[in-house]
Amino acid sequence: MWYVLAIVLGVIGLFAILLYNSLVGKKNQVENVFGSIDALLKKRYDLVPNLVATVQQYMKHERDTLTKITELRARAVSGNISDDEKVALDNQITKMLGGIMVAVENYPELKANENFLQLQGSMNEIEEQISAARRAYNASVTDYNNAVEMFPTNIMASMMSYRRKNVFEIPDRERENVNVKELFSR
Repeated sequence: MWYVLAIVLGVIGLFAILLYNSLVGKKNQVENVFGSIDALLKKRYDLVPNLVATVQQYMKHERDTLTKITELRARAVSGNISDDEKVALDNQITKMLGGIMVAVENYPELKANENFLQLQGSMNEIEEQISAARRAYNASVTDYNNAVEMFPTNIMASMMSYRRKNVFEIPDRERENVNVKELFSR
């Protein structure tokens, strides 16, 4: 009788260990992918001052927008912001950078500037990498959220105080085309 009870408890213990390890692995995967996004955002933030300086030479009357991008970048790299704040700042910077790239069409000399073309190419490459990293992050978060919400891992997740995480989403207003006139009229 004790032998059967020991086997049952051993199986239950093994099952609990497997659930625990699975949840920890999923949480660590989410953190790892977010770290990749963070590194890419840092690369982007490092390019912003060069881009702003180059564009400022041509876009004298758009200085307010360029100043705002610089301020957002400074807040983003300050290091004392939450992941949610980092996502919000990233969304604002993405929108404003998109507006600058669209506005460049009005400056033929700038479009031909070798330094600007190199910066623009670097920025485009980083934006593509950020997009891919966001997709990987969302996949990891979805896998993690499924584990946190589905039976039986939800029981272990509750005991470990694991909560659902948010995926990277673009707000509806960010999905609209960039209105360059509105962007530079501020």
